[in-house]
Amino acid sequence: MSDNELGTFLRARREAITPAEAGLPTGPRRRTPGLRRSELATLAGISVEYLTRLEQGRDRNPSAQVLGVLADALNLPVAERILLRRIVKEAGHDAVLCSAAAEPTRAVRPTVRAMLDGLEPAPAVLINWIGDILAYTTGYRSLAGPLGVLDGQQPNILRYVFTDERARAAYPDWDRLADEQVAYLRHEAPLHDPHVTAMADELTVTAGGLFADRLAAVPALPRRAGTDLVIHPEAGPLRLAYETLALPDDGHRMVVHLPADEATATALDRLNGRRPGGLRAVSG
Repeated sequence: MSDNELGTFLRARREAITPAEAGLPTGPRRRTPGLRRSELATLAGISVEYLTRLEQGRDRNPSAQVLGVLADALNLPVAERILLRRIVKEAGHDAVLCSAAAEPTRAVRPTVRAMLDGLEPAPAVLINWIGDILAYTTGYRSLAGPLGVLDGQQPNILRYVFTDERARAAYPDWDRLADEQVAYLRHEAPLHDPHVTAMADELTVTAGGLFADRLAAVPALPRRAGTDLVIHPEAGPLRLAYETLALPDDGHRMVVHLPADEATATALDRLNGRRPGGLRAVSG
């Protein structure tokens, strides 16, 4: 992870917004992408010198008022305003204070396991904040087992995505999937959590730039819903809509997959050894 998350975030958002979007005249051709520092400083009502210190990481503790005027000037949506505050909060923490952070729990509460049972035959999986796969439905086992996701004594979705060649064959949109998994690693636990750091160090060695470059990139929020295309060795192409349910008390998330079309619904039923009709396609 970058040691200047705040500066990276502010600079990237400044360069991504156009003068017109910020309510400024477009003017002649510009060399600088997005807004100049001076323009953002003027819009936010702060000095250029102070904005420079923030972007360069020489000041990492802006006030809530400064964050608010910068967010307004950059037209940040609510989700990115929350992310900005989280980045600042983490930057102000002493990493030493996190050395006694709790282990990522692998225990599954009975009520959560009952939820999984109630979701059958849909593919659903429970994951902790470092990517360990803790529990799943039989529908998920039928889907993910042949892909190699569940191999090993402690399956881990991050290790699978970044170090198992089968992941690229199974997910044609692998780059997006990889981006999302890194986003989860960065945002499901404190940035200086030693267990997150250990996982990041491991994958930096085993996956190299594919992982390290994403970790050093501009912070982004994980996408909690969408549609995946999966090339399954037994069922063929599958279009799967997914929803992610956060269980913050445990530091877990539950990902539920549903067929996005009738062909996928039929294929999943057959994969699960059921007569077609057990799963219904969702549309939206």
